[in-house]
Amino acid sequence: MTATGATWRNWGRTESVRPVRVERPDSTGAVQRAVTAAAASGLRIKPVGAGHSFTGIAVAPGVQLDLADVSGVIAADPATGRVTLGAGTRLYDLPRLLAPYGLALQNMGDIDQQTIAGATSTGTHGTGLGFGGLATQIVAAKLVTGTGELVEVSETSRPELLPAVRVGLGALGVLVEVTLQLVPAFVLHAVERVEPLDAVLGRWTERVAGADHFEFYWFPHTGTAMTKTNTRLPGDAPRDPLGRVSRWVDDELLANGLYRGICALGKVAPSTTPFFARQLDRFTGDRDFSDFSPAVFTTNRTVRFREMEYAVPLEAVPSAFGAVRSLIERKGLRVSFPLEVRAAAADENWLSTAYGRDTGYIAVHRYFREDPTEYFTEVEAIMDDHGGRPHWGKMHTQTDATLREKYPRFDDFVAVRDEFDPEGVFRNPYLDRVLGVRASVDAA
Repeated sequence: MTATGATWRNWGRTESVRPVRVERPDSTGAVQRAVTAAAASGLRIKPVGAGHSFTGIAVAPGVQLDLADVSGVIAADPATGRVTLGAGTRLYDLPRLLAPYGLALQNMGDIDQQTIAGATSTGTHGTGLGFGGLATQIVAAKLVTGTGELVEVSETSRPELLPAVRVGLGALGVLVEVTLQLVPAFVLHAVERVEPLDAVLGRWTERVAGADHFEFYWFPHTGTAMTKTNTRLPGDAPRDPLGRVSRWVDDELLANGLYRGICALGKVAPSTTPFFARQLDRFTGDRDFSDFSPAVFTTNRTVRFREMEYAVPLEAVPSAFGAVRSLIERKGLRVSFPLEVRAAAADENWLSTAYGRDTGYIAVHRYFREDPTEYFTEVEAIMDDHGGRPHWGKMHTQTDATLREKYPRFDDFVAVRDEFDPEGVFRNPYLDRVLGVRASVDAA
C-alpha cells in the first residue's frame, strides 16, 4: 500500500521529515518491489520503526517504509529456542507472541516500544555483564539489498557477515526477517534501593560482576544513587509482582505525572531544579518484587526527553561519571533528568558499541523542551577522553573520520555496505555523516 507522505517526527522530537511517499508492504516480495521502484525513480528508501532513535538514522526524505505489516512469528522451534520474526515486530508484543513457546529474550532494555529490526540495527542493549546487546541474539537474518535482491545471512549462509548485519544501521538493506536465539521464560527478582552515590561508584566493578543485572540512576544535585539489581530465577519460581495500585503510583503518578510537572517548571525556572531533585530522592522508596522478565526489565516512559549515551571501557565508568558530575557542578548546569549507568558483555559485532570489550554505558538526558547543546557537547568531550563510542540511535556529533578510530572493523563494514548498496539507495544525511560516502556515489 502506498500513501502520500505526511510529516514524520521521531519520539524525542529531534528529527522530522516529509517523505515523498510512504509505503506499507505486507510481504518480503512487496519490500523488494518497493526498493526496486525507488531505485528506478532515483529516490532513496528507508525503513522506519517506532521512531525511538534520537538521531536521524531512520529519516527518509524519499520513500519511507513502514514495516508494521511485516511482523509476527514466522517460524518457531521450542526445542532449540529459535524463533523467526518479521522485522517490524514490536518488542512489547513479544511476551504475547512467545508465551505459547515458553520463550523469552535473554535480556532487554528498559523501553519496549521499538521494532526488533530497529532495536538491533542501532545496537540497543540492556544491562548485565554476562549478556550482550539485543543484536547478539540474532543467529540469522534476511534482508533486501539496494538492488532488490533477497539475501540470507546465517550460520550456514555467508556466516562471516553476521557480525556486520546484526548491527547494520539500516545501511546494508531492509531487514525483513530476524531469527533469534531465545531462552526459556524466566522470572526476575528485582531489588531497588536508594544508596549513597560515592559508595556505589567505589564498588562499581564489584557490583556489576556480582549481579545478573545491575544499573543505577543518579539525579544531578543529589548525593544518592537509585540502584536496580535483578536476579534471574526459573520460569516456575514464585512471583511477587508489584500491585496494580503500587505500580501506578510509582511508575505513572510519580515517575511520569509528577515528574513531567517538575521538568516543565525547571524549563521556566531552572533554579528550582536542585530542590525538586532532592524531593524526588525522598519520594523514591525501596522496592522488592519478582515477575516475569519483560515486566521487570521494561518501564513506561511518557515524559519526552533527548538522550546521549556513550559506551566506555567498563573500568572507565567511575572516572567518566565523575567528570560529568564535576562538569555539572563547575558549570552550574541545572539538569532535571537523571544519568543512567549500565554494563554489557563484550561482543563480536563490528559496529556494536561493546565490540571487543566489556562495556559500561553512561546516558545523559535533557527534557525535550530544553536545549541540550552545551551539556551534551561537554559530556561528549569527556566520553571521547575515555575512549567512548556513541550509541547509534542517540545524539552525538561523531563522523566517519572519528568513528573509524573507534571501531577496528569499521572499513570492513563500509565494504559490506558498498557491496549490498552499490548505488546508495539506503543513504540519508545521518548515514553519510557516520559512514562516509562511497567515492563512486554522488554525494549530493
